[in-house]
Order: sequence, then C-alpha cells, then structure tokens
Amino acid sequence: MPSIHSLLALLKADYPHLSFQTGSDFHWDHSSQTITYKDAGADPHGPAQLLHEVAHGLLEHQGYTRDIELIGKERDAWSYAVTQLAPHYDVVIDNDIITTTMDSYRDWLHARSTCPKCQATGVETAKQYYSCPACRHRWRVNEARICGLKRYSQLK
Repeated sequence: MPSIHSLLALLKADYPHLSFQTGSDFHWDHSSQTITYKDAGADPHGPAQLLHEVAHGLLEHQGYTRDIELIGKERDAWSYAVTQLAPHYDVVIDNDIITTTMDSYRDWLHARSTCPKCQATGVETAKQYYSCPACRHRWRVNEARICGLKRYSQLK
C-alpha cells in the first residue's frame, strides 16, 4: 500500500483539476476544488481518507439542503473510493474506518435531530431548522460539523 505522500503525488498527476493542501483534517471544498489532507505520516487510514476526499471531488459533491443529504454524500464517497479508486491505487480501505466515520455522521445527525425539550426525534423542516412531532417544539441548529453543536429554541 502506498504512503500518503506517494499516493498524493499520483493523485496530483491524475487529477490536475483538483488542488491539494495540508491542514488539520481531511476535507473537500467544492468552491475551490481543494482537498485538504492531514499529513498523517504513519496513520494507516490516511490513504483511505485521502481517497475518500478525492471521491467527493470526482463525484462533484457540493453543499446540501438537508442534513440527511450529507449522510448520503458521505456514503457515496466511501463507496466510490472503495470500488473505483482503492483498486487503482493499490490501497486497502479497512471497513472499520468507513464504519467509524459513518457512525460519526449518524451521531451528528441524531444529536441535531433530538428535541431539546422532550428528547424525541425531530424532523428537519428547512436547512438547520427542526420540529418535534411529539411535543411540537421547534429549534434551530448551527453548522456544527467541526465545532460543538448548539440548538436554539424557536418561539411558537
């Protein structure tokens, strides 16, 4: 399996329309067509995570209207990375990294959709706005993919 550095060189050559930069985490930015990667060194999951972000780029993933759409985009990027990219670049993507990252997004969605008043599962009614079918409480959430989740109650 290639190191993240040798994989990066291959990806830059194969996808010159994508930009790559180091950062504190792995991330795809559609507006600048940039993949930020963590210079993971000996991290065995670094190449898999890099291919996952490249998959977002190749699938032309942009923003999302509803939180659940993000889960679908993450699933699609992992699927593309596993079936299309990993075999080509001789990278083994361990199912544990996929499960762990997908679980983190499912946990994120669950926390956002949990009613702060009665703890029932709410429904997203508009981007970052939720409503509880059990108690009719409404709340707004912040972006919170990187920072801590905040829920703001809405008056009826």
